[in-house]
Amino acid sequence: MKRTQESENKKGTLKSKAGKEIIGWVKALIYAVVAVIIINIFVLENIMVPTTSMVPVILPEDRFFVEKISYQFQEPEYGDIIAFWTPFADRDAQKKLQPFDHFMNSFYGEKYKGHVKYVKRLIGKSRDILEMDYNKEKNGYNIVVNGNTPEKLKGKIYKKTGLFVDPDFLLKIAYPDRYKFVLGDSINEFKNINENTDYTSVYQELMGDYERKEYAWYDEEQGRVKIKVPDGMYFALGDNSADSFDCRYFGFIPEENLVGKPLIRFWPLNRFGIVE
Repeated sequence: MKRTQESENKKGTLKSKAGKEIIGWVKALIYAVVAVIIINIFVLENIMVPTTSMVPVILPEDRFFVEKISYQFQEPEYGDIIAFWTPFADRDAQKKLQPFDHFMNSFYGEKYKGHVKYVKRLIGKSRDILEMDYNKEKNGYNIVVNGNTPEKLKGKIYKKTGLFVDPDFLLKIAYPDRYKFVLGDSINEFKNINENTDYTSVYQELMGDYERKEYAWYDEEQGRVKIKVPDGMYFALGDNSADSFDCRYFGFIPEENLVGKPLIRFWPLNRFGIVE
C-alpha cells in the first residue's frame, strides 16, 4: 500500500513538472511572438514583393527586411528604394499576400485596412518639379528633378505614361464617368483602376484642396508635362517602368505612409544580400 502511494506521488510530481514545463514553453512562445510583432512594427519589418515592378533589383516573391528607424530622423534620398503604404486599398494586391503578411498588417488598425505596402524608387520630394526628358540612345526617358537628373537616377530609364502624358490623368481615374466622352474605349481601364482602389475618395482626401494646374500642367514652350509634388508628399516609380503601377498612375504618397528603406533580402537564400 505504501509503495502504491509513493508511486502515485511520483506520478503526480512528474505531471506537475511536465505541466510547469509546458506552461514555461507556452510563455516563452508568447513572449517571442510579442517581440517579433514589436520589432516588426517599430524597427525591422519583413516585406514580400509580389509583382515585377522592381525587376531586376527585386524579383517577385523576394522577401527582405525594411529598416524603419533612419527615415524618422532624415529624409530619404533621391534614388533610394523605399517601402510605403499605398494611399488606397489595393484589392488585387491583397490577394497576392501570404497569411503571415495579412497577420502582421492586422496590427496597423483601421487606417491601413485593405492597404498594402509597395516598394519603388524615390523620384521626388515636396515641392520638387518633375519632368521626363527623352533619351534617344536608350529609347526611353530620364527623370529630371528641378532641372537636373539626380546622380542616383542617372542611367534609370522610364516609360512616359500616365500623369507625365496627361495632366488630367488623376482626375480621369477619380471621375471616369465625368470624362467618359473624352476617354472613349479607355474608360473601362480608368473604371477598373478606380473600382480596385476606391480612387475617387482617395483623390478627394489627398488632392481635394488643389487645383489640377497646381500639381500638373503642360509646358507649351518645352512641349512636356511638368509635375509639382505637393507639400508633405513623395513621388516614386518602379524600375521596371513598363510593368509598374506607380505614381504615374495614382499620384502622390503622403509622407506619413513611408514605412522605411529595404535593407537586406533574406529570401530566396541564393539571392541573400543588400537591396539597392
